[in-house]
Amino acid sequence: MASPILTTLTPQKILLIKLRHHGDMLLTTPVINALHQRYPQAKIDVLLYAETSPMLDAHPAVNQLHVLDRKWKQEGGWQKLRHEARLIGQIRHANYDLVINLADQWRSAVIALFSSARTRIGFAFRKRDNFLWRCCHNVLVPTDNHEQLHTVEQNMTALTPLGISAEGARASMHYHTADWQKAEALLAAQQVTSPFIVLQPTSRWQFKCWDDDKVAATIDQLSAEGYRVILTAGPDSKELAMIDNILALCHSKTVISLAGQLSLRQLAALIDHARLFIGVDSAPMHMAAALETPCIALFGPSKLQLWHPWGQHNQVFWAGDYAPLPDPDSINTNTQQRFLSAIPVSDVVAAARSFLDE
Repeated sequence: MASPILTTLTPQKILLIKLRHHGDMLLTTPVINALHQRYPQAKIDVLLYAETSPMLDAHPAVNQLHVLDRKWKQEGGWQKLRHEARLIGQIRHANYDLVINLADQWRSAVIALFSSARTRIGFAFRKRDNFLWRCCHNVLVPTDNHEQLHTVEQNMTALTPLGISAEGARASMHYHTADWQKAEALLAAQQVTSPFIVLQPTSRWQFKCWDDDKVAATIDQLSAEGYRVILTAGPDSKELAMIDNILALCHSKTVISLAGQLSLRQLAALIDHARLFIGVDSAPMHMAAALETPCIALFGPSKLQLWHPWGQHNQVFWAGDYAPLPDPDSINTNTQQRFLSAIPVSDVVAAARSFLDE
């Protein structure tokens, strides 16, 4: 199924829909950047989950964020429906010319339909091959080759009907001056004046994490060479406990933890000023790649083709190159097992030295 080419379209108001996690939202920025380049006069709004707003709320090409708060369901069924009806009303009132739905949920499709936009682009997902999905979108883009594409490339195919190619697709992460001022103040309080490395070993999913002792050994070796290592993590208690254990295993006295002390935008500012970022498959890894900070990414049983860091200055270590890994689709995401153990410290440290010597 080929999608029509709408090269004569000159939208003034565009709504982009994506309802996923933080990293997914960052990987929509190539679409936003390409739309802004093609239609510089257009106002570009985004519908996303409330908790992922920091990934886009400082983007200079984004006019407005519409947020869907997953906490609404805690208020009860009727209250949730009232919130969502109000949201749909706001979107309908905005009079969008063009809606691009990058999501596969029915909720996103129904919102696209109720937007009343003349042009509603969506993906022709096999699992959504039915009359209602086609009613919600009047332009459907094939997804037959999506498994062979990076997530950025998948998102960019939604722009094919507009005559916009994925060539040169660029992700970006933005923050405010105040975000760097906060991070800089925390560094100053720790007397960090030399070039530093940001290392975020945590993930919301344990199976994506490297062993604590290997993280500690990496810190010790880099610290011994004169580099200050800044440990970061989210505020989740499990992530903070992991950081505490890593610190206990470290022999270095110069390692610093800012775990749980930074917002996402402040973390972006810190990464942007770092000489190097080391981390696992997570949103901060995608942030580092988008900020063009040299990035070492450690991967286990994730779909590497879809989620590797996008852009230049990145090096990926995949545990599957060192030992057998289970199929990503077979993983129980609640498991406490870590699948990155086979990645050796020596290879990661060697890669770090290579970036730091540039």
